Amino acid sequence: MKKTVFITGASSGFGREAAKLFHQKDWNVIATMRRPGKETELSALGGVHVTRLDVTDKTSIATAVAAGIRQFGAIDVLVNNAGFGTLGALEAASEEVIRQQFEVNFFGLIEVTKAILPGMRARKAGTIVNVSSVGGRLGFPFSSLYHATKFAIEGLTESLQYELNPLGIRLKLVEPGGYKTNFIDGGLNFYGVGDLDGYQVAYDRFQEKIQQWPLSENIGEVAEAIYEAASDGTDKLRYPVGHDTAQLLEARRQMDDVAFKTMMAGQLGV
Repeated sequence: MKKTVFITGASSGFGREAAKLFHQKDWNVIATMRRPGKETELSALGGVHVTRLDVTDKTSIATAVAAGIRQFGAIDVLVNNAGFGTLGALEAASEEVIRQQFEVNFFGLIEVTKAILPGMRARKAGTIVNVSSVGGRLGFPFSSLYHATKFAIEGLTESLQYELNPLGIRLKLVEPGGYKTNFIDGGLNFYGVGDLDGYQVAYDRFQEKIQQWPLSENIGEVAEAIYEAASDGTDKLRYPVGHDTAQLLEARRQMDDVAFKTMMAGQLGV
């Protein structure tokens, strides 16, 4: 019997590539996004059900999950991929910016997971793949809100293993590094530093450096990591992916906090 995967944030980037890969692997795919009316490629694929989902709207979540179950039956794998980034000084962030960052990246992930779990728990089977980031293992300057959500996802996922593994449900973390997706091109909220004293010079230097950061164009390897996590049948938790991810995590392992901070500050102009 064909398995079914439910993917959030499937309109672009990693989610879109993952949806196409699962389809190629002969899975049923529930590809969710905020504006499904604009989607044509995925909608044309047999075995792919494109539906609306806004992770900040509980009614939208319930409707999307119900539609997917009606279409294909049980959901075997959940891929929590929806998210966006913010860039700026924490002090300059409005309450709206702060709450929206967490509503989409973290609380939305929780609500989708809670909507999917009853079916998995009843069947004593399922896999939840949470797309985190190398930014869930270490921090960058002027990105504190984004990194806070990814650190939260890492902690949530690692803790949930103990609750859900005994029920037959596996937990996975996919941790991409820097990739050329429209998350980088247009999925960042640059709220900046406002008119606050003391930040602008460092922020400008950081923006210049981060624009020079080597980004991989092979987003397919992230989709492959998501598929591996979903299908390998192991209890492996973390799937770091990307050349810069490997380098950063190795440096973090080898250095103490002060040495690592000094290295990163030099590379990022702060």
